[in-house]
Amino acid sequence: MTGTHRFYAFKLFERFWHWTQATLIILMIVTGFEIHGTYQLLGFERAVDLHTTFAWALMVLWLFVIFWHVTTGEWHHYVPTTRNFIAMVFYYAFGIFSGSAHPFHPNEKEKHNPIQRLTYLMLGVGLMPAIWVPGLLLYFYNDWAAWSINGITFGLVAIVHLLLAFVLVTFLIAHLYLVTTGPTLMSQLRAMITGWEETEDEETTESG
Repeated sequence: MTGTHRFYAFKLFERFWHWTQATLIILMIVTGFEIHGTYQLLGFERAVDLHTTFAWALMVLWLFVIFWHVTTGEWHHYVPTTRNFIAMVFYYAFGIFSGSAHPFHPNEKEKHNPIQRLTYLMLGVGLMPAIWVPGLLLYFYNDWAAWSINGITFGLVAIVHLLLAFVLVTFLIAHLYLVTTGPTLMSQLRAMITGWEETEDEETTESG
């Protein structure tokens, strides 16, 4: 018989940060693709203004997020680890499609599996800053001459910003899919709403 373990995984601020960040990113995607002429929804100038506002709001949010992680010690959940890493790779590549047992059981001390840790860390310290840099360069384009920025063009920076946005969209799609791969279809989504996560009891599973 398989038992379950229920623990408080996501604190109130963490859930607020997650949903606010998700909302801002989606709004930036919508306005960003309109800026690039993909469709006509708000109008170019309105889309630019809103895209800029959402971008500044997200950067301010991240300042609070960094402060919260440092002061609460929650940063340790994102430190990469090799323990069970290969097992998770095989699970996501093969086991998840054949009904194999999940090799990782989240708990109070480790709420993210090794691949999640690495992915979220790369998102936070890699992809997001990488998107912001060309975005800020585009925003401050009129100051390039004063800052002696030479050798790059507005178009090149815009393309880099767009390509990185596609990477973010890819992550978002993969994230939405993986959210449905918990013990039940909605269990992981429910955890990010209530804060409580229910997982299989590792000891009980092994003994059963």
